Amino acid sequence: MQMLCVQDFVFEFPIFHPLVDPVTGRIDVKRAFPKWRRNVNHLWQVLMYARKIFYKIETKAPLNGEAASLYEQDMEQYRQHVADSVQAAKQRLMQPPTSDDPFALRFSPWSDPVHTEVKQQMLNSKARQSEERSANPRDLGLSWMRPGSTQTFARDDPASA
Repeated sequence: MQMLCVQDFVFEFPIFHPLVDPVTGRIDVKRAFPKWRRNVNHLWQVLMYARKIFYKIETKAPLNGEAASLYEQDMEQYRQHVADSVQAAKQRLMQPPTSDDPFALRFSPWSDPVHTEVKQQMLNSKARQSEERSANPRDLGLSWMRPGSTQTFARDDPASA
């Protein structure tokens, strides 16, 4: 029996952030998911956590002490380091990943022959869904979640009780 567990979220190039290890580029996922529970925890929750740490900066028990210290004591210097980090990331964005991981994200410049058809398919799919107006929220890609929560089916609705 194979257990799927997400232990690491790794940036390939340095990201200046208190919760990103400056050497490995790793975010400590166990901070948000101390015990990974199959069929409870999901990859999208890990992605939401990774997004959240950039909106709500946490400096407690940092993986990057310099970033945490600058965030607390010298915001202007912190912002400069972040701007440099973002600029470096943008310059490397289109480079292929250094790992041979088939699931690594790969970015490429816009190419009309490649991307226009896919864009049109996505737009047509959305239009078709709204025309069909399925009664099943799952068919519409909806998920009942309380804002700020990562728990599925946490909708606050007296009618659903």
